[in-house]
Amino acid sequence: MAYLLDTHTFLWFPLSFDHTSGVIDLPLHHRDPFDRMIISQAITENLTIISRDQHFPDYPVDVFW
Repeated sequence: MAYLLDTHTFLWFPLSFDHTSGVIDLPLHHRDPFDRMIISQAITENLTIISRDQHFPDYPVDVFW
């Protein structure tokens, strides 16, 4: 795994307290807990989500694809 991270210059993006606590305030448009965490991270960090998931645009986050 470390080889892939070094070869492709991926960076770890750890969860913070703000990311996890932000999930509580999200409406239940999406019930998958992992996806809700991604949404919370994107909102907190002002990031764009790259996904075709049909529920992601229901949240106040930029979605590409």
